[in-house]
Amino acid sequence: MKNLKKAAFLAVAFALIGLTGSAQKGNAFGFKGGLNYSANGDYFESIGDNARNPDRNIGYHIGVFGKIGDQLYFRPELVYTATRSEYDSNDFNIQKIDAPLLVGLRVLGPLSVFGGPSLQYILDTEFDGIDIDNVEDDFSVGLNFGIGLSLNKIGIDLRYERGFSNNEATFINNNLGEGVASRIDTRPDQLILSLSIAL
Repeated sequence: MKNLKKAAFLAVAFALIGLTGSAQKGNAFGFKGGLNYSANGDYFESIGDNARNPDRNIGYHIGVFGKIGDQLYFRPELVYTATRSEYDSNDFNIQKIDAPLLVGLRVLGPLSVFGGPSLQYILDTEFDGIDIDNVEDDFSVGLNFGIGLSLNKIGIDLRYERGFSNNEATFINNNLGEGVASRIDTRPDQLILSLSIAL
């Protein structure tokens, strides 16, 4: 399974590298970055407790993208993302690598719509200063879809991202008493605003 995960991310990386030498019309390679307005899933302090829903917070992302095609296009991306959700006064932070594999269609002039799966690899999780190593699955798959505006080499897009399945992180929270296990659903639920520049 680990080899499959590595192969998926390497495929995206090689696709992006291959685009750097491409000069065909509509093909591009460049950098992107922006803001994430996000929340993760519910937080349970112990088994049987009612779920606590998170407050949304601002995070950020930065990375590279490629684009193959013009009217109908394929856009692989490789992005570092940092998000923060707030449960009462406690922060849950996630750092991850995202690899969206998007298919888009120009529908009106510079306006396009797009969507596709997003491969996600969690690098680090932290809840209220506690590093969490016990994430159910470091690798997960989500869905991206949105709209984009392309003005020559500058692009702006707004998208929604949602994880497909529950992916819980569990940890012992000593603030709640010895041996009390807490869990948080790490599945993303976010709006993403990006600015991209093609080289």
